[in-house]
Amino acid sequence: MLPDVRFDLATDRGVFAADRVDPGTKLLLLDGPTPTPGDRVLADIGCGYGPIACTLAARNPGAAVWAVDVNGRARDLCRANAERAGLANVTVADPASVPADLTIDRLWSNPPIRVGKAELHDLLRLWLARLTPHGSAHLVVQKHLGADSLHRWLEAEGWTVARRASRKAYRLLDVTRPPVAGGAS
Repeated sequence: MLPDVRFDLATDRGVFAADRVDPGTKLLLLDGPTPTPGDRVLADIGCGYGPIACTLAARNPGAAVWAVDVNGRARDLCRANAERAGLANVTVADPASVPADLTIDRLWSNPPIRVGKAELHDLLRLWLARLTPHGSAHLVVQKHLGADSLHRWLEAEGWTVARRASRKAYRLLDVTRPPVAGGAS
């Protein structure tokens, strides 16, 4: 699947992209940034069976990787896949079990666009608010499922958004807090 990481991940019906790693996730993992040592990482909003979480954990064993999903079957698969791959730095949780004071240095996600715009916006507000002052999020979204409108919405919400990559009808967006007024960082 990827030039630097190879896993055999168990999947199941009812979990996103159960038959293969979808092209958006592959774009995120190939073209997204690599976590740095010491990062606290939320690997995915809707981690599914764990391709993003496992890849990020393998690329940086020193990072704490949080994989979050509302689907219990997805969490079970992600947890089993991380254990089978020997990735002790992955914590799999439902959103309510993530500590309220957890802050995140980097967030990677192929967000659950199909939940609807209002729910997606609420989800992104919740998780982006957890970013540290110098944190960043990396979101991959299909163009025909609203990547460009999501880009505009994030900017309207006050986030700085840059398109890192665009390939095969997917957009990879980097999201950061806007610079502090007066030039201080």
